[in-house]
Amino acid sequence: MKLHTISQKVLTVGIVSAIGFGTLLASGGGTAQAAAAPQSAESVAVSKGTQVVNFGKKYMGTPYKFGASTSTTRVFDCSSFMKHIFKQYGVNLPRTSAAQSKVGKAVSKSNLRPGDMVFFSSGSRSTGKNITHVAVYMGNGKILHTYGKPGVTISDLNSGTWKRTYIKARRVL
Repeated sequence: MKLHTISQKVLTVGIVSAIGFGTLLASGGGTAQAAAAPQSAESVAVSKGTQVVNFGKKYMGTPYKFGASTSTTRVFDCSSFMKHIFKQYGVNLPRTSAAQSKVGKAVSKSNLRPGDMVFFSSGSRSTGKNITHVAVYMGNGKILHTYGKPGVTISDLNSGTWKRTYIKARRVL
C-alpha cells in the first residue's frame, strides 16, 4: 500500500474515532445504556393508571356536587369524576359508584396500583357494606377523589375515614 493511502486511512479512522468519542461523552459520559425491555401488559397498565391519575389531578379543587351531570367539568360527584377521567383513556364506566364497583377485576388492597378504583361505604347513605363512594388509587397510600367541601382532593387511604370505610378495589385498566 502506498504511504498516501495508509495516511488517509489512519486519518479517517482517527476522525471517526474522535467524533464517536465526542458523541459518547455528550450522550452519557461513557455510561452504558440498557436496551429497552419490551413492556408487559402489567407495566402498560401501570403507566396508563398514572396517566389517569395525572389527568385527574388537573381538576384539584373543582367543587363537589352530589348528582353532578356527567356532561360538565365545573362540578363533580365521586362517580362522575371517575367516569370523566377514565373516559379520557378509553374506559367507559357506569354512572354510579355501586355500578362502577362491579366493573373490571377484583384486586386486593395489598396489590393496588395507580389507576385502580377503590370503593367505600361512607357518608349519610352508608350501611357499612354498601358502596357509596369511589376514588382512584394514586400510589403510596394516596387516593384522588371528590367529596364535600374540599371538592377534588387527595387523601390518605390508610388513615381516618378512608381506612375505616374501605370496602374493595377493582382494576379496569
